[in-house]
Amino acid sequence: MPELLDLNLLRVFDAVIQDGSVTAAAERLHLSIPATSRALARLRRAMDDPILVRAGRGLAPTPFALRIAPRVRSLLDEASALVNDEELDVAQLRRTFTIRVGDGVVTPLVSVVAETAPQVTLRFVAEGDESVGPLRDGTVDLDLGAGTDTDADIRSEVLFNERMVGVVRSDHPLKRPTLKQLCKYPHVSVSRRGRAHGPLDVALQAQGLQRHVGAVVPFYAAAAALVASTDHIGLIPQRLAEEHRRTLRWFPINADLPEVEVRMHWHARLDADPAQRWLRDVVRRTVKVLAPHRLPAR
Repeated sequence: MPELLDLNLLRVFDAVIQDGSVTAAAERLHLSIPATSRALARLRRAMDDPILVRAGRGLAPTPFALRIAPRVRSLLDEASALVNDEELDVAQLRRTFTIRVGDGVVTPLVSVVAETAPQVTLRFVAEGDESVGPLRDGTVDLDLGAGTDTDADIRSEVLFNERMVGVVRSDHPLKRPTLKQLCKYPHVSVSRRGRAHGPLDVALQAQGLQRHVGAVVPFYAAAAALVASTDHIGLIPQRLAEEHRRTLRWFPINADLPEVEVRMHWHARLDADPAQRWLRDVVRRTVKVLAPHRLPAR
């Protein structure tokens, strides 16, 4: 019969993965080294995995351990929230929050968090797809990016709306082009799925026009870099265009293009967690200050 796991064993798992050392994990948990070693042995039997293996002079977690580590961390956080009704002491909070974010979203959260919660670590991971699986299994705490309302167990709220604008390199001959003039130069399209067709193509087709997409890239930052060194035209969020104003010039597109709605998503089980509530409030306050403003065309 498989050995049952309890919270104490999961705490040992969490500590050894974070520290990569039985000795350091024992110090963190205020346990003896033999007791921590015995707990690790129990974990290995229960999970049928080495958990930690030799790597040079140290220890490294196995792929299985890395895969389940965020879920274990999430379980421990939930258990802590159940038994701890005291007011959250942010200055003493020791947590790692994983945030999935696209490069089109402002994330100046590191400096804000560092001022009030110096022991908190923000771990940013890039968007790979729009799956809610990582939110469900605890791999991701927050998802910040374009999206819509989703399944009932996933909470969602709008942070701000992004206006999309055209961009060219700073010395490009185009100034405030018409739709017809837009079609004289190659375009770079931004799509994680590799799509070359989008709302701009629909607007162009309505006028009997067609553009040539010369490149498709997965990130806005890649599009900005490509546009800055070629004759290509890009379509990126206005705020990001302003951040690249030294190398890019932006202009409004004379078409009815939809704004991109930037949302914050999290799993319902984290609604009541004080630390998660604090993190969501930090995000709200940060984006309220930095949300894009309607600026005149350059």
